[in-house]
Amino acid sequence: MTRIKKAQAPGAKGKSAVSPCISTLPRHRMVELLWSFTPAYQRWSESLLVEKGLSPQRLRILGSIHERGPRIMSDLKNELGVTATNVTALVDSLEKDGLVVRTRHPTDRRATVIELSDKVMTELSPRCTEYKEQVAELFSDLSDNECKAFVKTLEKLWSRLQG
Repeated sequence: MTRIKKAQAPGAKGKSAVSPCISTLPRHRMVELLWSFTPAYQRWSESLLVEKGLSPQRLRILGSIHERGPRIMSDLKNELGVTATNVTALVDSLEKDGLVVRTRHPTDRRATVIELSDKVMTELSPRCTEYKEQVAELFSDLSDNECKAFVKTLEKLWSRLQG
């Protein structure tokens, strides 16, 4: 699986040199693989979402509200790293589809609270479960111990990124 190629240095006859960007150190190899794997995984998994009638952005908003409870628009904007206009358009679309409900913030007149509707659990939850099963198929060649080690590693890295 390791694809480390020796590149021939310009002007070198018969001598080969390893590209300065390719490393045999395991940590460096992880970086190299993640550079390639992450965008490919994201494109593939997002294509499965589209088949379910979802978009990554809509699912991120719904997931955030599901995990953290009702959220104000500015929190969603900051979490998604999008403009206020973008988050408003996404929430408008979700509200139109009956997946979220807007309510007034109890203490801040300027804020709007976004909550999940009852429809989410009845209509969206089964599609999310199907989606996770489809994506999990990617890991079917890994043993339970390999999956647990991978999860533990990702959780550790995620924790470091969170600060």
